[in-house]
Amino acid sequence: MSEFLKYGYFCILSLASMALPKNIHIRFLLFSLAIAVLIGLLSLVFPFLIHAKIWNIYFFLMFFSFLISLLNGFLLKSFSENFFQIMVLAMILRFIGTLVFIGIAVWPSMENIILFIADFFIIFLCYLVFDIYTFLSNLRPISK
Repeated sequence: MSEFLKYGYFCILSLASMALPKNIHIRFLLFSLAIAVLIGLLSLVFPFLIHAKIWNIYFFLMFFSFLISLLNGFLLKSFSENFFQIMVLAMILRFIGTLVFIGIAVWPSMENIILFIADFFIIFLCYLVFDIYTFLSNLRPISK
């Protein structure tokens, strides 16, 4: 077991020293892959914390967040003067989409609804933090 921990520690150190790619789509793919690995590990170690429909949640949020970021990027490039309205539109679309998904998923009397919603919002917050991080990293070159 100690060899496994040493190897894991080495992998974490080597990943931490790597520079992130500049392309936002590759960053998104790497982030989504990291979330999938984390979900897989948590489902093995703590199966009582992971809902049975976790992969439905994951793939919905991955696809939906990618679409929102594409729309957001396109609108910001086309209409940069309407920055605030575009950001509010992205938040509203994200909120409505999540409510619709939760409503459709929970409606047919799902088991363990609280765990489903908790897992959903944890992954949702991860993608929201990633979106805020990319947004702030794109502001730095503009402000110079």
